Amino acid sequence: MPQNFADNVMRNRFYFIHSSWADVIKFFLLLILLTWLIYKGTERIGYHWQWHRVPQFLFSIENGKFIIGPLIHGLIVTLHISAWSIVLAAFIGLTTSALRMSRSFMGIVIARGYVEIIRNTPLLVQLFFLYFVLGPALDISRFTSAVLALSLFEGAYASEIFRGGIVSIHKGQWEAAYSLGMGKISSFTYVAFPQAIRRILPPLTNQGISLIKDSALVSTIAIYDLTMQGQIITSETFLTFEIWFTVAAIYLFVTISLSTLTNGIEKHIRIVE
Repeated sequence: MPQNFADNVMRNRFYFIHSSWADVIKFFLLLILLTWLIYKGTERIGYHWQWHRVPQFLFSIENGKFIIGPLIHGLIVTLHISAWSIVLAAFIGLTTSALRMSRSFMGIVIARGYVEIIRNTPLLVQLFFLYFVLGPALDISRFTSAVLALSLFEGAYASEIFRGGIVSIHKGQWEAAYSLGMGKISSFTYVAFPQAIRRILPPLTNQGISLIKDSALVSTIAIYDLTMQGQIITSETFLTFEIWFTVAAIYLFVTISLSTLTNGIEKHIRIVE
């Protein structure tokens, strides 16, 4: 029996390694095919690649000093906007989900109305409304308008994620907390939410990634984020494919880093539990 178990373990390990290598090979073959298609497409339109000009837009070293380029400067603005928006969206989402689950009729109506209006209108329209309509009336800056638009938009989706995770907690958990003398807030804080966070975290991460990508729209109100810097450089240098591929790679790096960080947090939560 132990020998059979060891054989099965070795067989499963072999299959896993074989499958992993097969996936890596398929990925690189797909990458080669995509590269070939891009090369052939640009060759037909007579495009000449000039990748050697791209690094200067990322950084430069002058007189021994490291100087960030416009793309890195735009990335910093994007991260600044995204960080504020993620925090505010999480707060809005949690508050809205609490109102949806409350017994207050007005609270439910307000929360439901907010979610339906935000989810059924384009983010670009909301951004323009905040900046061009409410901005002058309330003296709201470009940065604040961008953060509010992204936060309200993503917060509507985050509220459903929070609500779904909290509702999924078994009723017996709440009853057990009440039987120990805990109030509703204490039961939520110490019993329900810690259990729901494991179910909430993956979809919430996806929403955070969507927020980072959606932040590219703030360039439409003249905020010099990563996308806006890419547009400026492209218009000045005509390095269309090089710059936009670089911008896409930077966005990809940021979103993959966020996913990796969240996966680490998930594993840590499982270990603790």
